Amino acid sequence: MMLFLSGLLLIGAIFFPIWKIELTAPQYPEGLVLKLHASKIAGDVDIINGLNHYIGMKTLHTEDFIEFKVLPFILAGLGVVSIACAWKSKRKGLFVFFFSFVLFGILSACDFYRWNYEYGHNLDPNAAIRVPGMAYQPPMLGYKQLLNFGAYSIPDIGGWLLIAVGVLLFAAIIKEKFAKPYGRLLGILIAPAFLFSCSNDKPVPIKLNVDNCDFCMMGISDGRHGAEIITEKGRVYKFDDIACMAHYSKEHNNTKIKKYYVHDYTKSNELIPVESAFFVSGGTIKSPMNGNIAAFTNKSEAKAFEAQTKGEEKEWAAILNN
Repeated sequence: MMLFLSGLLLIGAIFFPIWKIELTAPQYPEGLVLKLHASKIAGDVDIINGLNHYIGMKTLHTEDFIEFKVLPFILAGLGVVSIACAWKSKRKGLFVFFFSFVLFGILSACDFYRWNYEYGHNLDPNAAIRVPGMAYQPPMLGYKQLLNFGAYSIPDIGGWLLIAVGVLLFAAIIKEKFAKPYGRLLGILIAPAFLFSCSNDKPVPIKLNVDNCDFCMMGISDGRHGAEIITEKGRVYKFDDIACMAHYSKEHNNTKIKKYYVHDYTKSNELIPVESAFFVSGGTIKSPMNGNIAAFTNKSEAKAFEAQTKGEEKEWAAILNN
């Protein structure tokens, strides 16, 4: 059943976008997206090509890639082989197909990286905009800042179908390779680990005097008043002031935010989740953009600071909605 379902998913992946690269910038608040199907490039291709022209990147055209000619047949072929293996029900066929699928994944990843590298590095020397030493290679997976554009790369529907195939095949290998009790135990251990790896929301350290605030665009130099947002897609936005983070959240209320972090005022550049923070506002507190808010992990420290600065205790919800 796992092999049969894997075959259907492989064939189904042909009809959905496999990967997408989303681009966001102040001049494009709704973002631009590039969708990679098995047989074509789709999305805001014309707009992205127009922007790439200014920085010397080659324009993107489906017909320039042989991958789009052969990939649908490869996926269909793998799907048919998977269903045939299910019909034959041979362990050897399962193992050979699993390693063939893994090899296909590795080769696809290498080709995708090569494609990204060439387009990001082989630039026209006569381009209108040239930044010495700057390359525009988008990330294979995750988020990367490219000048004023944020690039976010993630599997799309077809990609998640292929990931599901990998999980199903691995589960089938576990079932066949190990005795039933051990197979169940490994399955119990692997599932939470897989889910955890897909939902990382740990803070990304702010690089003082290097990173800029994503709201006011000022450099972040104070390790006591900074803040950070992690979206559900894993994008990271950094701020030089807690108030900047609150303002950014209100202006981008369509952004699905997974986690808010703030600097602990008593420590050097250490981020803590807002749920466990105690906030003091006003009084003699001075922060980079006049938000004048300090956060503490320890409530007694917050109370002492409140008395010292003649500030007032504030809840995070009040700060966010102010």
